[in-house]
Amino acid sequence: MISVQFQNVSKAFGANLVVKDLSLEIQPGELFFLLGPSGCGKTTCLRMVAGFLTPDAGTVSFDQRAMNAVPPHKRNAGMVFQNYALWPHLSVKGNVEYGLKVRKVAREERERRTREALEMVRLEKFADRYPNQLSGGQQQRVALARALVVRPDVLLLDEPLSNLDAQLRLEMRAEIKRLHNERQVTAIYVTHDQNEALSIADRVAVLRDGELQQVGAPREIYRVPRTRFVAAFLGETNFVPGVLKSFDAREMHIETAIGVLRAARQDEQSWSEGQNVWCSIRPETLRLENDAQNPALNLLPAIIESATYLGETEQLGARLTQNEGAASEDWRRVKVSILNSRQSLPVGQNCVLGCAPEDVVVLAE
Repeated sequence: MISVQFQNVSKAFGANLVVKDLSLEIQPGELFFLLGPSGCGKTTCLRMVAGFLTPDAGTVSFDQRAMNAVPPHKRNAGMVFQNYALWPHLSVKGNVEYGLKVRKVAREERERRTREALEMVRLEKFADRYPNQLSGGQQQRVALARALVVRPDVLLLDEPLSNLDAQLRLEMRAEIKRLHNERQVTAIYVTHDQNEALSIADRVAVLRDGELQQVGAPREIYRVPRTRFVAAFLGETNFVPGVLKSFDAREMHIETAIGVLRAARQDEQSWSEGQNVWCSIRPETLRLENDAQNPALNLLPAIIESATYLGETEQLGARLTQNEGAASEDWRRVKVSILNSRQSLPVGQNCVLGCAPEDVVVLAE
């Protein structure tokens, strides 16, 4: 297992700077995700690790050994492409063993490793079929087997599930996690799908316009985002603007148009009284309160404007009504997710929403 380092890496295409002074370390054996919207530079980062692109500035290293001048075929990296990139004229077995032939692995060893790789992805019975005789999920397994059979130091996956339907994506997520746990290879996985990242990553780096926004474990970056972009990109959230009224080591008080919100102190960031801030409140942390006097919660009077039943959850659209003026600001319209809702909620009903201080994340403007 190896570590991978980006040290002040930048990359431009013409006048377009797509990766900006990126510094990042991926630990040996990690399943590490590069997450962000289209055009944020994540695939460019992957291709610099593979050696298909060279940084304009900075260094990409394996185990602190600079790789900028090392050609792709000498990096021992296995790549799984978005479109699978299987040879249509080769059988499943031929596709998987191709990399071993290029490396001039002896025939007996090549046969053994190809057989093991196909067993690993549960395709040993399909060895003689051709790619056009396989489903999308089976083709993806072939691409994984082909990348893993060469025993790469680092496995690179470029949006590998984007061409699959929803159910197959769920199955392949579990398959990739299983294979990673079995092989313990350092893996870098590029996606714009936050559900993929949150469900199987060891750590995630969120990118925006080529710049690193935050790195951390999935639960950490979801529950304690550091910027409005990260909070909004990783799932849904509601933003309430306010001014930081006071704070101590445990709690923060934010003056808003709907009253003072209490937030648990969740980081060591530098704050100042009177600072303009945003409060991020996830839809699933809001709940309908029968006890409108609960002192442990932030209580928010509201009116239900829409209700959408989705089976396991019911999604409500509500408008916060406390101190509402003649014109309702956009931020007053919030989303609420009710788990296992047992009865429909009438549109137009007044209600009180409650959220705990530990579920209010304070973000600087």
